[in-house]
Amino acid sequence: MVYVLLCVGIALLLVCGDALVRGAVALSVKLGIPTLVIGLTIVAFGTSAPELVVSLRAALADAPGIAIGNVVGSNIANILLVLGLPAIIVATDTEQDFVVRNTIYVILATLVFIALCFVGPLAFWHGALLFVMLIAFLLEQARRAEQHKDAASVLGAEAMEMIDGDAGEPKGNGMIFFLLAVGLIGLPLAATLTVDNASIIARRFNISDEVIGLTLVALGTSLPELATTLTAAIRGQAALAIGNVLGSNLFNLLAVMGITSMVTPVPIPEMFLKADLWIMLAATMLLLPFVLKGREINRISGIGFLTAYVAYIYFAYSPQAGASATVIEATGNLIK
Repeated sequence: MVYVLLCVGIALLLVCGDALVRGAVALSVKLGIPTLVIGLTIVAFGTSAPELVVSLRAALADAPGIAIGNVVGSNIANILLVLGLPAIIVATDTEQDFVVRNTIYVILATLVFIALCFVGPLAFWHGALLFVMLIAFLLEQARRAEQHKDAASVLGAEAMEMIDGDAGEPKGNGMIFFLLAVGLIGLPLAATLTVDNASIIARRFNISDEVIGLTLVALGTSLPELATTLTAAIRGQAALAIGNVLGSNLFNLLAVMGITSMVTPVPIPEMFLKADLWIMLAATMLLLPFVLKGREINRISGIGFLTAYVAYIYFAYSPQAGASATVIEATGNLIK
């Protein structure tokens, strides 16, 4: 039954998160809020709502392994799984104006986050610094959008479709507030269901909260990104995938961990300092050869990414968890 409840919790996270975003976007459009503001705030923050509520709930429930594992594991999954799987269907184009710049942003955010973890536990000032970095990023994105008079180039096609009302957003006040209520009430309940049952599973099999957070919970909260990129690949729009992943990873580090740390201190488990933080950085760095040279992430590279992710999951559950650091090196050799 505990497995069913965990799956129900993850499913509710996805449904309630989507309801919150769509309701908030529809309300903002009705109130006449500019497209750029909606995209850079409501859509951007709203799509990170499942990760945020899970990490907050876990931190408050004294399960820091799930709180930070959710973010670190999601970022690893976003690159190795969410970019790897669609690339097997159709190559992902990285030769886009924003990709190099946003990849650098994500790498810098990752380095700052790792540095803060080594002077942890993460406390209010750590979270405030991360959140200030996020605000600076959003302001810079807004400036670029204004200069180019093209919000779509900054916000992405999916966000623009949602804001423009072409993706089935509600028009009636009753439906708007119903969606907002579903999101605001359902997300905390879903987070509680997810975290509590993930912890039960961990204890039952003598698996650490850290491993459950890095794998099961992280994979669950990465499902929206995976669904989006697979759909884009099938439609021949795989170029959207990398922008989706970079934005998600940046918000996971700066918004999710920033807000969580400002609400409650987050201790950093030792295993993260030894391996998983570095694996997250190495996975992010894997993108550099592609984006700097404008190379496609093709089928061979996609298989390499997926192989690395499967190996990472295997080693995360094995007694020799520390050996997982070799996974990224092997992948790097495969894609060269």
